[in-house]
Amino acid sequence: MDLTEKEIIEKLESGEIRIFEIEKYTDTANQATDVRRKFIEKQTGVELNHISKYSIDMTDTAKKNIENPIGTIQVPVGVAGPIIINNEEETIETYVPLATTEGALLASVNRGCSVIRRSNGCNVSILSNQMTRAPVIKTKNTMDANKLKKWINDNFDKLKEVAESTTNHGKLLKIDPIAIVGRFVYPRFVYETGDSMGMNMVTIATEEALKLIKKENDIDVLALSGNFCVDKKASAVNLIEGRGKSVVAEVIVPKEVVEKTLKTTTEAIVEVNYAKNLVGSAISGSYGYNAHFANMVAAIFLATGQDPAHVVEGSLGITTAENDNGDLYFSVTLPDLPVATVGGGTRLETATESLNLLGAKGSDKVERYASIVGGIVLAGELSLVGALAAGHLAKAHKQLGR
Repeated sequence: MDLTEKEIIEKLESGEIRIFEIEKYTDTANQATDVRRKFIEKQTGVELNHISKYSIDMTDTAKKNIENPIGTIQVPVGVAGPIIINNEEETIETYVPLATTEGALLASVNRGCSVIRRSNGCNVSILSNQMTRAPVIKTKNTMDANKLKKWINDNFDKLKEVAESTTNHGKLLKIDPIAIVGRFVYPRFVYETGDSMGMNMVTIATEEALKLIKKENDIDVLALSGNFCVDKKASAVNLIEGRGKSVVAEVIVPKEVVEKTLKTTTEAIVEVNYAKNLVGSAISGSYGYNAHFANMVAAIFLATGQDPAHVVEGSLGITTAENDNGDLYFSVTLPDLPVATVGGGTRLETATESLNLLGAKGSDKVERYASIVGGIVLAGELSLVGALAAGHLAKAHKQLGR
């Protein structure tokens, strides 16, 4: 049925058409987006002049990344760098796009990049690449729960075959830990997912494995996710076991660079890190023993099309600082970075450009991307802890953050 824009809006107002059905009455997804926004403007009396301006193509986006689109939001994007990163495969030297509204953040990260360059680069190791899904299963009693745990362990190979039949890329590495609470069983399925972040992949694979578990055992699968995964929530299990890409980045900063660039001393940084990031975090019950991982993780995630909700778990981690014969040994450990260089939001045009800037778009690029995330978090963390040790934090925000 061909309708004019005016007719579609009238039918929306009368209730003859629902807002998520507009695509049926327009030629393109971009046109549907514009009509939907104009209807919302009319209903609310609010003009969405800036939300209406976008360059991404809603045709693909509307199907895979969002429903009921009305436009886009804009977040300023800046660059930090270049940063020099050494991992097991290559030496990376790149500028890094970061999207944020926090004044002084880019300046601080840029200073950290400068410190890293003056220290012959930083080292980054990718410790693991794994994505998890943990259903909750109800048994008749705790003895049956324990029997189910043993059955899962004894039949891992069968479950692996069934799970992997659903994907060309995912590999079931283990089902561990298997937690039992009363008669509830929480098996944590752990997969390798390649360049994809992999949540959809592991969800489908785990669902298939559960069919076999249910067929062979007298159980009730209550939910495909039992919150032991743990997805998009801060948790001790992800801090310990890891999720997504587990990354460690380190640098040894010469004494003279600490003093000339960070305007402080090795001893002061070590003490501030101990008192703030370790003891302060412990007394608060925090799972993030760091100063501000979330700032850098959020900024690079937004710029490169990662799922912003994964900042919650991506900001878990520990910062260490040591006096190394007068020089500063400084490291960040990020055990839980759910990231991708294919699929999801990386399809968006702006994300594609940012990933291309990093040389990290597409297949076989996820370890490069994860290394850059680790390096840029190290740069930002080093700069902030240095600023705190030098007493410069308030001064920087007065100058740049207002």
